[in-house]
Amino acid sequence: MQDNRLSPAGIVTLVILFGLLAGAIAYAVHAWQAMDGVQMSVLGWIFLGLGIVITFLVGAGLMALVFYSSRKNFDQ
Repeated sequence: MQDNRLSPAGIVTLVILFGLLAGAIAYAVHAWQAMDGVQMSVLGWIFLGLGIVITFLVGAGLMALVFYSSRKNFDQ
């Protein structure tokens, strides 16, 4: 039978990571509320959409390269 409990170092790592996540969420909420009343033009929305699409395509392309590299045994 295998023991799947976390070591003390693993627990400390999880506590630190959850603390960082909580800080990031608190900062995001604060920044979101601080932008109340800020208007963005149509061109701003277009560039925001393009940024999202391009970021998604770059991520998908990099993941495709990772899978291709793994299948062809380039990453030995």
